[in-house]
Amino acid sequence: MRFLSLFIFLLFCAYALVARWYFVCQVRGLCGEAQQVEDTRLKTLKLLEGDAVILEGYDQFAFDSASYRPRLNANNEAFLDTVAAILKARPERNMTITAFYRDSEKDIRPGFFENLGLARADQVRKLLMQRGIEQNRISLDHGLSEDARLREPLLFSLYDPNNIPRDFEKVVFTFRNMTFSDANFEYNSDVFKPGEPFKLYADSVKTYLNLNPEALLRIVGHTDSIASADYNLDLGMRRAQSARDYFRSLGVDAKIVVESMGEERPVAPNSNPNGTDNPEGRQKNRRVNFILTTPEEYEKELEENKKILEDASDLN
Repeated sequence: MRFLSLFIFLLFCAYALVARWYFVCQVRGLCGEAQQVEDTRLKTLKLLEGDAVILEGYDQFAFDSASYRPRLNANNEAFLDTVAAILKARPERNMTITAFYRDSEKDIRPGFFENLGLARADQVRKLLMQRGIEQNRISLDHGLSEDARLREPLLFSLYDPNNIPRDFEKVVFTFRNMTFSDANFEYNSDVFKPGEPFKLYADSVKTYLNLNPEALLRIVGHTDSIASADYNLDLGMRRAQSARDYFRSLGVDAKIVVESMGEERPVAPNSNPNGTDNPEGRQKNRRVNFILTTPEEYEKELEENKKILEDASDLN
């Protein structure tokens, strides 16, 4: 009887080991190549301002496969402490965090975000917010890494928010100022087909507007620079209107205003410096912006946008 009990116990232990191996290695992908990332970190992390290097020589952050939470070591913590100190000492500067994701991770949609890069950048922003940095001082960007091991997952760069070209835009990706790509539309179409991240976001916006009846929702359509400026202005408006119709179908009764900036507020270059096409940049520019605001804030922003479009019209 004792032998049988021991045999059953050993079988259970073997099963537990196999189950743990399957979860850790096969489900989460933390064995083999991913483990090497944890053990070996490049000391190439930098803080840039334009072409100038402000900080360098720090350990790169590490992200497990399919995870948006960074694995921090003491060197990473020191980097964040120093970056926060710099931002506090230089209130005239903001920062962009660019986070990358592996090709194997491109279909993962974490929460409101359309890719792991944005979710990873947001997690790092939260770490800086814990150190006293305001959320709206940190914009987010993303990119697809060519390195399957993702040894350099983050870029940090300072910029002067008062010295951004008027026809350019920094995207913050916050709940009150969220951006979604044209992945929610068919190519060159205004038919709105929201993905799961947008559906989650829209449900939360509906709740927010019910709790804040004085708030309004601005929806702004943007395009890349292919086709004429007039066509793009119209396409951006039609897409904003389709997104508004989706909110109405959810039963949102709050005031919703729709606008289009067409191709006039890119967040990335539509072409490379040598004049060749930049598909990744154009993809980022084809987007719809959702802004929860007040009537007073809306009127101010509307005047600024009108000035941008008037300046663009004069140039054309």
